[in-house]
Amino acid sequence: MEVKLDKQYPLDVDATRAWTLLSDLKATAACMPGAEITEQLSDTSYKGGVKVKVGPAVAQFGGTVDVLEKVDAERRVVMRGKGADKGGSSASMDLTATIVPDPANPAHCVLHGSAAVIVNGKFAQFGGRMMVQVSEMILGQFVDNFRQAAQALPGGVTQADPSPSASAPVAAAPGAGTTPRVAREINGLAIVWALVKGWFSGLLGKRA
Repeated sequence: MEVKLDKQYPLDVDATRAWTLLSDLKATAACMPGAEITEQLSDTSYKGGVKVKVGPAVAQFGGTVDVLEKVDAERRVVMRGKGADKGGSSASMDLTATIVPDPANPAHCVLHGSAAVIVNGKFAQFGGRMMVQVSEMILGQFVDNFRQAAQALPGGVTQADPSPSASAPVAAAPGAGTTPRVAREINGLAIVWALVKGWFSGLLGKRA
């Protein structure tokens, strides 16, 4: 089953710091609940995993992430991730992520992501609509963590001072100096609850 997503997330952080974070795969992966880069296979290929916790049980998905393209001038990166668990379920994702500056406010930017996700095994039975809802929920938490991590990076610009010099003091972005608290595993109960709500919504819609 294939699910396609195209989302835009406004960020209250300048494009320079947002791209610095996005272009660092290890740092970006740290913003995803449960995700971890465990080994660098080459300059563009990494090995990692994702933990999903449901109650006391923890499931581990292992796989690889390859950076297919990174264009600094356009602040754009294209990645492909593949993974599987011991139960036979597998997933792959082709992702294009771009940092778009806000011309009206240099202290803000937009994270634009376009992804195609293919799932096989037990997760495919939930259907495309529910998978989209779950994906959006997880991405929302990722963006919150990404925003905090980008704000914590040194430097940055403000709306009043769009082009600070290297020697001039730079006003810190809101939340600078903080570190996002990222869960060590994805909360499976929250995912199940999202699936249940989606199922009931679909059922009530059919009855109506």
